[in-house]
Amino acid sequence: MTVLLIDTGPLLALADKRDKAHERCTRFLKDYRGRLLTTWAVLTEFSHLAPTAASTLPLYWWIERGGLEVMPLGKEELITAIDWISRYAEQPLDLADASLVVAALKTGSATIWSLDRKDFETYRLPGRKHFRLI
Repeated sequence: MTVLLIDTGPLLALADKRDKAHERCTRFLKDYRGRLLTTWAVLTEFSHLAPTAASTLPLYWWIERGGLEVMPLGKEELITAIDWISRYAEQPLDLADASLVVAALKTGSATIWSLDRKDFETYRLPGRKHFRLI
């Protein structure tokens, strides 16, 4: 089954009906068939940027129901993320983005749903492989 990695932007758009990307993200999610995966670092960023604590609850309930998987980030994954942050020290590679790079390496999926195209167009996986952006 196809794995789609999810960045913070679509989660924020889904949580906020006033977000300019809300309708587009809602339509995409309604039609998508496959595994959806994010990381704890992305969830942390989402909870920090969400308009209210109450607006985060639907996402957490969706995770509880199994609609979105959350990849654990242990010490090994953090070490790998630190390596990637070091490689892109001159770029805006934060921990949330680096955790998605780690998720791509662990799952073999380079398909990512992000509203921040410029960053993931810059990052390269081993073999100079590009992310496929949704």
